Amino acid sequence: MNPATAHAESATPPLIQRLIDDYGYPMLGAADIDALPADDRVNVLFFTEDPKKYPETLDVAVVLPELVAHYGARLHPVIVARADEKALQERYGFAQWPTLVFLRGRDYLGAISRIQDWHVYLERIDELLTAEPTRPPGVGVPVVGA
Repeated sequence: MNPATAHAESATPPLIQRLIDDYGYPMLGAADIDALPADDRVNVLFFTEDPKKYPETLDVAVVLPELVAHYGARLHPVIVARADEKALQERYGFAQWPTLVFLRGRDYLGAISRIQDWHVYLERIDELLTAEPTRPPGVGVPVVGA
């Protein structure tokens, strides 16, 4: 293992590392996400940011495997590499951390930010699983006319 990889792994909080090690969730960067199969699978991108700044990240890290277990093979979780989170945040247009972004293949379906009650997750995910792909929302930058 090279030192850069060792440092990156040691910087990953234990609950996030558990998703990778124990559950086998891949950690992907922007290029990998761009190469996801363009099929009907629903990929769930987990944007963690820094759990020290956003402690709810650790709550979502506990809930995500439960959601995947509930929905079975219909959800394919992915941990987004920290180095690419900001660029991908702009692409998917969310403003709060942590966020789960749902894609059918590579097509945007929607997002769920912050920790939610279980029934809210189920209702929203049920909607997203049957939703048609849409354009991601903007990041909230106001457009000013001349």
